[in-house]
Amino acid sequence: METIKSILNFSFSFSDKVHISVKTILVLIVTIIITNIILKLIRRLVNKRLAEEDKGKFSSVFSFLKYFVYILVFIITLQSSGIEVSVLLAGSAALLVGLGLGLQTLFQDIISGIFIFIDKALRVNDIIEIDGKVGRVFEIKLRTTRAVTVDDRVLVIPNHKFLTHSLYNWTQNGKKTTESIDIGVAYGSDVEKVKEILIEVAKNHPQVLKFKKPDVLFMDFGDSALIFRLLFTVNNSFLQLKIKSDLRFEIDKKFRENNITIPFPQRDVHMYKKIE
Repeated sequence: METIKSILNFSFSFSDKVHISVKTILVLIVTIIITNIILKLIRRLVNKRLAEEDKGKFSSVFSFLKYFVYILVFIITLQSSGIEVSVLLAGSAALLVGLGLGLQTLFQDIISGIFIFIDKALRVNDIIEIDGKVGRVFEIKLRTTRAVTVDDRVLVIPNHKFLTHSLYNWTQNGKKTTESIDIGVAYGSDVEKVKEILIEVAKNHPQVLKFKKPDVLFMDFGDSALIFRLLFTVNNSFLQLKIKSDLRFEIDKKFRENNITIPFPQRDVHMYKKIE
C-alpha cells in the first residue's frame, strides 16, 4: 500500500511553482474519459429529437463545442488538484497571444458557420452569388461552404464571408426566379413587332415557365438604339446563363428574318477646316 501511495504521490516538477503528481494525471485521465462518455450520451439524446436534415448540422457544431468542454474540464481538474493554472497561463501568455492572432480568422469562420446552421440562411442546393461568383451549394461545413459553379468548378467559401460580404441567395424565396435580357434595336424599327418576337422566343424555350407570361419593357431611347428588356421566369436559375444564351441566338435569328437591326454604337464626327 505504501508503495502505491508513493507512486501516486510522485510528482513531476516543471518549475518551482508547478508540480504534477501521478495521482493528478490519473484523475485527469479518468475525468476526461467520464466527460467523453457524458458527451456521447448527450449527443445521442439530442440526435433522437432532431430532424434528419438537422443531424449533420448539430454534429458539426457539437464537434466544435466539445473541445471547449474538454479544455474547461482540464483546467477545473488541474485547479482542483492544487495546481496553479494561472501560473501556467501566465508563462504561456506570449504563445497564447500569437496563437490567438493566428486563429482569429479560423474562429470567425467557425462562429459564422454556427450562425448559418442556427438561422438556416443557407441550405444545400441553394444557388448563391458572392463576390461576383455564382454557384450551387452542395456542402456546408463548420468552417467552409462548398459550391459548384456553372463551369463545374468547386468554389470553397470561408464562412466568415457570409457575415462580412453581401450574399445573394437566388433561391431563398423558391427555385423560380425572374431573369432578364436587354436588347437594343435600330431607330425606326417596328417596336410592336420587336415586342411580339421577344415574347414568342421566350415562350418557345422549353425551360421558360409557361404559367407566368414573358413580358417586354421599353426601357429607354439610347444613344444608338431603342432599348428593350425581356423578362421571363425559369425554375432552375443555375442554368440561367445557358437559357439566356439560347434566347439570344434565337432573337438574333428572328430579327434577321424580320429585317430588324441590332445596331452598333455610332458617333457623328464633324470636322471643321480653319480658313486663314
